[in-house]
Amino acid sequence: MNIKPIHCPVSGLDIKDHLVHILSMTQQTSPRMPRGRPREFDTDAAIERAMGVFWSCGYHGTSLPDLLEATNLSRGSLYAAFGDKHGLFLRALDRYIDDALARLDSELGPRDNALTGVRTCLAGYVDRTSGVAGKRGCLVVATAMELAAHDIEVEQRIRRFFKTMETRLTGALARAQAAGQLADGVEPASVARLLLCLVEGMRVVGKTDPDRAASQAVVKTLIDRFAK
Repeated sequence: MNIKPIHCPVSGLDIKDHLVHILSMTQQTSPRMPRGRPREFDTDAAIERAMGVFWSCGYHGTSLPDLLEATNLSRGSLYAAFGDKHGLFLRALDRYIDDALARLDSELGPRDNALTGVRTCLAGYVDRTSGVAGKRGCLVVATAMELAAHDIEVEQRIRRFFKTMETRLTGALARAQAAGQLADGVEPASVARLLLCLVEGMRVVGKTDPDRAASQAVVKTLIDRFAK
């Protein structure tokens, strides 16, 4: 059955034509909004905040609500960006390790006096294992104790970090040796391994006994053993 246009005596337009005109204008002026648009946020800032929570509470001691509150993300946004809590933790651990290696490169990088670089590096560890900083401890050391034995992704990251740190220390000590700054018979690789064990051990001891004077004395005693 055909519907005949109804004439409107007031406007002089057919109602059917008027409705078609309105529908056409609505489609032109109301573009369809995309559905499921992801929430925008600063990924680096979210990782930084999450790192602080993991550092203070540990992996198992950090809940998903803790992370949502710290990062100001919704559950959906966190999962979309990082996969899950473990994925976010790995990103936070990577950030911590990158920062530590950048600092190490700054301290041990090429300079006129390589031994001064080693001393600067050790002085930095004295600072980080004393007082409030000492009580907070080290995210790498805490994670090694908590997760490395049964989490292969964590274990690989920490092993690479320690190996890289040992390699950088060996290089600095080799330059010091070439400059005649080390005692006779000192092997740079052996001393680097010793320093690695010292500073990471200081991180552990600093959690309960963050005594700056004691740490300084230990570092001085060790340096006096291998430096001229």
